[in-house]
Amino acid sequence: MSTARSISSGAGKLLTDGMVLPVAVVLALVVFFAFASDAFLTLRNLTAISGQASTLLLACLGATFVILMGSIDLSVGAMVLFVGAVTVKAINAFDLGVGALLVGLLTGMALGFGNGVIFAFGRIPSFVVTLGTLSVFTGAAWEILQGRALRYDSLIFEELAIGQLIPRFPNIALIAVIAWALMVVLCFATRFGRYMYIIGGGEAVATTAGIPVRRYKIYAFMLSGMMAGLTGALAVARLGTAGPTLGQDLLLNTLAAIVVGGTSLSGGVGGVHRTLIGVLIIALLDNGLNLMGVNQYSQMMVKGAVVICAVLVGQDRGKSVVMK
Repeated sequence: MSTARSISSGAGKLLTDGMVLPVAVVLALVVFFAFASDAFLTLRNLTAISGQASTLLLACLGATFVILMGSIDLSVGAMVLFVGAVTVKAINAFDLGVGALLVGLLTGMALGFGNGVIFAFGRIPSFVVTLGTLSVFTGAAWEILQGRALRYDSLIFEELAIGQLIPRFPNIALIAVIAWALMVVLCFATRFGRYMYIIGGGEAVATTAGIPVRRYKIYAFMLSGMMAGLTGALAVARLGTAGPTLGQDLLLNTLAAIVVGGTSLSGGVGGVHRTLIGVLIIALLDNGLNLMGVNQYSQMMVKGAVVICAVLVGQDRGKSVVMK
């Protein structure tokens, strides 16, 4: 009985530890922007926030696991762009409808697999690998788009994102919440999730314990690619087009949301349950500053400062932050 109680309390501590400050920041932002703009707490604006935040949340879910194991994926935004371009091409060529979502998932997974194999077997730091593939994926996407936005004609696919099974709550937000819940289960109730924490806590220890580190590194990058693929397909469904700027803001925003939520860049600390809070902080900042008329350059400065503060507050002083 006491053992079960200790396990339960330990799991509860794991889920809540370190979340007080991020939740307090969310509440403070809501109060501040509610006073700063009369339009902030309107149903229309809250619906807009849910749609904007869902794209960022989906992109962050897979990337969180990569950071959790002490690595980094800088190519998420580029994968979103490439998958978006491929998805539109596939819809226009084959009239796939909702089936285009599978194209996005598989394409993203293939890109993530490439990142993982190069990282795991090439023994190149993940920072360098994904910085290089960021350029490769972006160039390939621009080659497909030929510098212009591509539109598609599929009402069914469009409804997948902007429809509202729940009034005032777009389907893309519903999908994002379901995906987040599934990733929380994956993080805390599966071998994969446990191994991410162990590898992030100490790769040498994980290897000594008999964990197939290389294989799980590849799995993590495949998951990051798959979620980026889902993000790209749904972003296209939401916008009705794939343009050269699709996903360009995700490089900063995904890292910002994950780190601000409390997942440490040194690995082994945090998880996707915290990422939701980080996404809310970034989405509220974007929306509130837009309503206040703050230009995008100043917004980038604010978000950059928020990331630096989050790292200073949340980093493990006993570990050096090294990207593996």
